[in-house]
Amino acid sequence: MLKYMRKYWPFALLAAFFMVCEVSVDMLQPRLMARIVDEGILGLNHGGLPDLDLIWSVGIQMILIVLAGGLCGMLSGTMANLCSQNFANQVRKECFRRIMHLSFQQTDAFTTGSLITRITNDVTQLERLVQQSVRGFIRCLMFMVVGTITLLSLDQRFLVIIACAFPLVLLNIGFVLWKTNPLFPLLQKKIDSMNTVIQENINGTRVVKAFIQEDRETERFGRANEDLSDTQLRVLLIMSYMRPVMNIILNLATVALIWIGAIHVRQGGLAPGEVMAAVTYISQILGGMMMLAMIFQTLSRGMASAARLKKILNTVPAIDDGPVRTGKTVPGWIRFDHVDFSYPDGSQTEVLRDIDLTIEPGETIAIVGATGCGKTSLVNLIPRFYDVTKGTVYVDGVDVRRYELAALREKVAFVTQKNELFSTTIRDNITLGRPGAPEEEVRRAAKAAQAEGFILEQPDGYDTAVAEGGMSLSGGQRQRIAISRALLKNATFLILDDSTSALDLRTEAALYQALEENYSGQTRIIIAQRIATARRADRIAVLDEGTIIACGTHEELLATCPVYQDICDSQMKSGGAA
Repeated sequence: MLKYMRKYWPFALLAAFFMVCEVSVDMLQPRLMARIVDEGILGLNHGGLPDLDLIWSVGIQMILIVLAGGLCGMLSGTMANLCSQNFANQVRKECFRRIMHLSFQQTDAFTTGSLITRITNDVTQLERLVQQSVRGFIRCLMFMVVGTITLLSLDQRFLVIIACAFPLVLLNIGFVLWKTNPLFPLLQKKIDSMNTVIQENINGTRVVKAFIQEDRETERFGRANEDLSDTQLRVLLIMSYMRPVMNIILNLATVALIWIGAIHVRQGGLAPGEVMAAVTYISQILGGMMMLAMIFQTLSRGMASAARLKKILNTVPAIDDGPVRTGKTVPGWIRFDHVDFSYPDGSQTEVLRDIDLTIEPGETIAIVGATGCGKTSLVNLIPRFYDVTKGTVYVDGVDVRRYELAALREKVAFVTQKNELFSTTIRDNITLGRPGAPEEEVRRAAKAAQAEGFILEQPDGYDTAVAEGGMSLSGGQRQRIAISRALLKNATFLILDDSTSALDLRTEAALYQALEENYSGQTRIIIAQRIATARRADRIAVLDEGTIIACGTHEELLATCPVYQDICDSQMKSGGAA
């Protein structure tokens, strides 16, 4: 992760420098206070008479030094924040960029909740680690090292106190870290689980309400939240032991130091002010060790988060660019050459078997079949959302695995089953594939998709804001905006994956008529549940249990394909082919 710090090392070094200045001031103050007590108040060097002038002069020095130390502290904090915030910003952007380039099977393996946790909570933990490391380590080490040296310069016999206190402090810190370190990765996983429940319920809130499952989902969230709280509580309980033990050690060391100091004051070996300074130094030393323990705890949690982030940053996309940008034949040609496909989930279940199909340029082909027969899986292979298990998919005469992904997907306009809209304006949703497209082309696409009518009825027309996920629009309206987006792209291939299911037959007929009039020449692949939709195509491919069993016109299939006949009969009986 250090490579993301390269640009921000100057901030880190400045933060450390200003921290050294601030701690130096803290280390100087006890000496000045001792001088005020011994010379200014007790007058040990003036025959026992107080020296008010010295009190004033040293007091003013202390004020000025404190102000300088405060300024250094603010500058150190500013530099540390600039370093940690910029570092976290860089890591967060790089993680998001990597997530955007992962294949579907890789994002599914991580899960959405886990990815959200990693890019938010884990990055925050890493940011906190950088901030505390830049300032805290310097502060702790200076208190411990310089404080010890200064304390011993007052009286070397104080070494006995330090020698007794240090092992106790180290044992306390070591015990806490030993107990808490294994809990931090578990804690992040519990956050993953809770975020997954939240994400599922926010996205599926209509389903939850429709099936009156609010109480069930609330209970489910409660269990995930309790698991997180229990793990967090275990960490906090263990951490809560550390401070009281440290305070006991600190107080015992202070009492021992005062006792030893009093003996030496009585013997004339120390001045009372020096004993006061020694008490301050021992507090700073042990306080520095306590702070170091907190930094180690942050380090442990930060390292656990760093390991989780590295899994994203080090993941090589399963589907990557090839060397080819353009095809070899007439644009619009697709060939499935004896293709087999299984989803990369380890099950090895064949979704598609021996698919052999050629789609000619400018042709419209419909794919029909029972639910779960592999229709969507088939078209997902064209823009290379997944790679084939066996065989080859050719687009314009080139194996899709040899294309640059951007070049391949630029050729394809895809309208998926689930119409994803973003929380921006209707115009921005339509122009997603062509930002800055001319107004007339935006409206042309919307008219062809039969969307302009309801768009103009919206409060701000094309500039109307869309709710998250398009929930402010009906299913048919979302479908038509998604189709508008695909048409505006004006790609070589148009894939409609059951994308007119929410449209009535009259609107659907008007849509296909507009496609013929305004977007002729495209090669179209239409996944259809309704025969009324499929029969408009030049050819219909019938998919059954992952295999194409027939391909021809509506009339040919009615005469020769029993599966197609069954589909038609079932829809005729239910009125679906009216």
